[in-house]
Amino acid sequence: MGYHISDANSYLVVTGGGIPDIRIVKKAWIWPWQKQSTISISPFDFEITLQAMTIEKLQFSLPAVFTIGPEDGPEALRKYAKILTGQNTGSKHPTSTGRSIIEGETRVIVSGMTMEEIFKERQIFKNHVIENVQTELNQFGLKIYNANVKELQDTAGSEYFKFLSRKAHEGASNQAKIDVADACMKGEIGEAEKRGRTKQEISKIDAETAVLETKRKSEKATADAELTTTQTKLNMGINLANIQATREAEARDAELQRNVEVKRAEMELEKLRATDLVHATIQRESAHQEAEAKLFAETKSADGLLYKQQQDAEARLYADTKGADGVLIKQKQDAEAAYYRIAKDAEAKLYAETKAAEAVTKKADASFYRAKRDAEAMIEKAKAYSHMAEVLGGPQGLLQYVMLERGTHEALANANAKAINGLEPKITVWNTGSEGSSGLNDGMGAIRNIMQNLPPLFSTINDQTGIAPPGWLAQMSQNPSQSQLEKSGKGKTKVNGV
Repeated sequence: MGYHISDANSYLVVTGGGIPDIRIVKKAWIWPWQKQSTISISPFDFEITLQAMTIEKLQFSLPAVFTIGPEDGPEALRKYAKILTGQNTGSKHPTSTGRSIIEGETRVIVSGMTMEEIFKERQIFKNHVIENVQTELNQFGLKIYNANVKELQDTAGSEYFKFLSRKAHEGASNQAKIDVADACMKGEIGEAEKRGRTKQEISKIDAETAVLETKRKSEKATADAELTTTQTKLNMGINLANIQATREAEARDAELQRNVEVKRAEMELEKLRATDLVHATIQRESAHQEAEAKLFAETKSADGLLYKQQQDAEARLYADTKGADGVLIKQKQDAEAAYYRIAKDAEAKLYAETKAAEAVTKKADASFYRAKRDAEAMIEKAKAYSHMAEVLGGPQGLLQYVMLERGTHEALANANAKAINGLEPKITVWNTGSEGSSGLNDGMGAIRNIMQNLPPLFSTINDQTGIAPPGWLAQMSQNPSQSQLEKSGKGKTKVNGV
């Protein structure tokens, strides 16, 4: 029993009574029924010389130094204390465990790489080894703090790196010889270049003096051309700006026109709404006032009649004394009945007139809502046409769409067809034949064509107008020369396609 304290680089592992598993602490009271041991978290180094083989089946020796140790964390320390402490204390047991894991993972990584990749990408190879080994060491609570891969070495019977070193040495020697020869060549070339450049500079000065004036003229012409180009671009920009401003003004005008139409429709809607509402209110108030006036007049008339009858009854009662009590009562009942009847008639008339006024109001409301729906439909239709005009490229596109939708083109075509329906035009087509190679030197060809065209021409005039040619022209006798022409043209010409 006692109070135990661990060093800065170690922990106390306590087991025994009152502890279900183990407890890892820096200081604790240790009771007689408990046991404690100390574990160190200081990392330790170990060297390995690994015999591995690359993907090309090349064997080499890989010397490396790894620094591993317990990870300073509750869960890692618990794994380390339970697995790697106990009978095998010290650093031999964790070292042998880490060595076996490192050798296995390194051989797996090397077997998937080429010798060139391992040699040139040593840092990537090192990172792969650390990542894979750390994954396996996590189950033991160990951590890799550092890994140093030394120079790769040849195994027994292999001289790969020896030949590679010799190749690099020979390459450096040959490159040095090439550099010396290159320097000598550059010296001789430089001397020759200086002599040639002296002559070139003299010729250049003479040539520059001769072409200076021509160059200035060329620069002036270039400047004039640039000025003309700039002016053309400015004019084009101004024209484009004017066109754009015109298009924007037209678009703005169309938008304002649409807004005006929308506002006009809304004003018409409000005007109809106000007119119908005022008319309905006036009619309802007028009917109500007339009904109240009639009721008041009839009520007053009934009151006056009742009052008169009461006065008469009182007078007769006063005159006839008590003997006229029965008559007075009867008259009084009659007066009350007449008053009740008149009051009921007035109430019935008032109710009927009130219902009539309500019917008029409902009719006015119905007219108002109908006009409102028509106006809203007109507004929505105007909006739809506006959107369609934007989609179709403007009012012209919308006009063409509406004409297509309503069949305007078909109606125009039908109207044109009806306009020419019943006409019977007579069309005559004739062909006098084509001149061949023999007609090029025929001096009588023109006269023959005229004579061939006359018969179909007279026939066409007679068919179209009913006018016949003069008898002297149609009955002219053919002279020998004409007969000879017709005989010479027989088989070469056609009249009316025959």
